[in-house]
Amino acid sequence: MADVPDALFAPLLRYGFDRALLAKWQQELVAGRLSKAGNLVKGELLAPPPKTVKELPGSTTKARAELRRKGAAAISKNEMGMVVLNGGMATRFGGVVKGIVDVLGRGKSFLSLVMADVHKAQRLHGGKVQVFLMNSYATDDATKAHFAQHDNFGLDQDQVHHFTQFVSVRMEKNGQLFRTQSGELSPYGPGHGDFPSAFRASSLLRRFLDGGGKWILVRNVDNLGARLDPEILGHHIASNCEVSVEVAPKWPEDVGGAPYLLDGRVQLVEQLRYPPDFRHEIVDVFNCNTFTFTASALEREFDLGWYFVEKTVEGRKAVQVEHLVGEVTRTLSSNYLKVRRSGTDSRFLPVKTPEELDAARDEIAEMYATDGDNDAN
Repeated sequence: MADVPDALFAPLLRYGFDRALLAKWQQELVAGRLSKAGNLVKGELLAPPPKTVKELPGSTTKARAELRRKGAAAISKNEMGMVVLNGGMATRFGGVVKGIVDVLGRGKSFLSLVMADVHKAQRLHGGKVQVFLMNSYATDDATKAHFAQHDNFGLDQDQVHHFTQFVSVRMEKNGQLFRTQSGELSPYGPGHGDFPSAFRASSLLRRFLDGGGKWILVRNVDNLGARLDPEILGHHIASNCEVSVEVAPKWPEDVGGAPYLLDGRVQLVEQLRYPPDFRHEIVDVFNCNTFTFTASALEREFDLGWYFVEKTVEGRKAVQVEHLVGEVTRTLSSNYLKVRRSGTDSRFLPVKTPEELDAARDEIAEMYATDGDNDAN
């Protein structure tokens, strides 16, 4: 990149652009080390041992009531925070910022419903939930404007926080920088694996811990099932693990990442790392990308893999390099919890396309029905 002027990257510096890391990726592309084949696991993927994946106790049991009590107590004592992964552009919704898309046809966006869930948790259990929005270079301004327009959706100003993930630029397969038809660079966010480092770099993690925060729910903005739940939190607390990973029952058409035994450790492995012809059905659940962390466990660097991903940009193939937050399970003690993916108690209801939104609208409205209509204004 010696012939590329520094000024070309200047607009990206506020989002933590790393020119040296990009140069390393270019070299690895040229050498063939960064490739689809390079993504694949080197060891054997095995089903995890029996009872690795747990379920909540029966709804009427004393054990379930105790988990609910533990979680509710933590929320009431201001120990709970929530990180919303809000970096993506809704290309299948016309290239708008996903979080501000109207979900229910009444001006209620994805983010509005997430904030309604915060209000509900506070109303039921007391306390104040700290909310952290991990935006990207593409979503930060619009998201902040959305919150300003709606007066933080009724939340106190001191409990809503914005930080940004990092940014890089796409490449050609030969390692050259990818240029759009207008000659511009093509920036992108390098995956939700940015979360631990970006959260720590923002100083918000430290402030949360210093303020008595202990537990962090991490969820995608478009998974409307991933709500604050004292029973899920209680299960995490009782597990004494550093991270709880929500997994959903796998249906016939599903692939997705899942927990496997790899190199002697149960860990999340995503689909792009599966060997050819791998029989993924040996595990009957898959990763929801919803996690509950013991917040203090995030105060460290994580060695996450960087993976080759092809994207179509303006009708042409471009290469971007991404990392995955689920790979913290390589390092952290991990609790795997099977959750529902149907009914009003579903914790997995992702909405990726307008067609999926149309199909799920009634279910979403029922999920987010409250005894007051001011929570999601």
